[in-house]
Amino acid sequence: MDLAYTAEEQAFREEVRVFLDEKVSDELRAKARGEASLSKQDMEDWHATLNEKGWLAQNWPKKFGGAEWNAVQRHIFEEEAAMANAPRIIPFGLAMLAPVLQKFGSKEQQDHYLPRILSGEDWWCQGYSEPGAGSDLASLKTKAVRDGDHYVVNGQKTWTTLGQHANWIFCLVRTDSDVKQQEGISFLLIDMDTPGIEVRPIILLDGTHEVNEVFFDDVRVPVENLVGEENKGWTYAKYLLTHERTNIAGVGFSQAGLDTVKRMARAEMSGGRPLIENPHFMARVAQVEIDLMAMSTTNLRIVSQAAAGSAPGVEASMLKVKGTIIRQEINDLARRAAGPYAMPFASEAIEGDNDPIGPDYATAVSPHYFNNRKLSIFGGSNEIQRGIIAKVKMGG
Repeated sequence: MDLAYTAEEQAFREEVRVFLDEKVSDELRAKARGEASLSKQDMEDWHATLNEKGWLAQNWPKKFGGAEWNAVQRHIFEEEAAMANAPRIIPFGLAMLAPVLQKFGSKEQQDHYLPRILSGEDWWCQGYSEPGAGSDLASLKTKAVRDGDHYVVNGQKTWTTLGQHANWIFCLVRTDSDVKQQEGISFLLIDMDTPGIEVRPIILLDGTHEVNEVFFDDVRVPVENLVGEENKGWTYAKYLLTHERTNIAGVGFSQAGLDTVKRMARAEMSGGRPLIENPHFMARVAQVEIDLMAMSTTNLRIVSQAAAGSAPGVEASMLKVKGTIIRQEINDLARRAAGPYAMPFASEAIEGDNDPIGPDYATAVSPHYFNNRKLSIFGGSNEIQRGIIAKVKMGG
């Protein structure tokens, strides 16, 4: 294992830095930091910018129009993008559905959907979680019954991120209730404009509309929209989740967040002295920085293994748990550093008054703190990940 970057990798990092410096405007950086809201158009424009460069489909094979970056290149880009406050790439079509289609989809599905994901013509969302099926995903109840050349879908999905923007949803549905839970699930592609689909917003603690409920009432889906084989959807779901959990530790975001906390601590006062001189506060900062350095090294070790052709195993769960704990600790430190300036929400601002209360860095503190409580839940809750770690390490 070699944790040192090669000359070629260092040159690639510099290329990424120059690109981000040129293409990420100050306005876009401010929005990505949370000082204002990223619109759908902002996200589509950023995707188009990356696609023009050939960097949008980073993990796709070149035969499908992708960059075919290795694990180290993806790690470098994500790290630099986070430090530059660039918008995140929306993963649902690009990093989650596309690998499933490339491995399990038909030639017709690949030829139709993959170019539309790249061009931005299709915006995908994920239909996995249900009110009674989150971490226990196999207990999902949404049913699809075969009726001639269609499936008739009835049920509900929840926590559907950015579903209000999507025109397509990939769904796990139950097609057989008489077998073991995991063996009766299928993977369907559903047009969101199909009659019988209703999207209802869920407003989060930070006042934003990020997630939704999606209801299916006798929704007719063509059989050709089935990915792979009927009742084999659990296999495809697990394959997709390995891509969802890739880099979920968010090392780059934690590094950027820690830099912000230090900047705040130099500016804010405590007892007549800069907060950065407060020993209790800085002890917490030092501890999270040590944890982040250790996790970053572990992350590089796994990236190095992936670059050598080894698939990550339980280490992905370890990184997910530790990474989300670190990010939430950084969010808490930022909130404490901002003090009373962290209290107001954007949604509580006086109508017509868009001036932030306090310094610019305080605007996003509370929204980030509350929104990022989800980090230890999505992608497989930390409790589930700890169970996976214990099972593997104990040989169960």
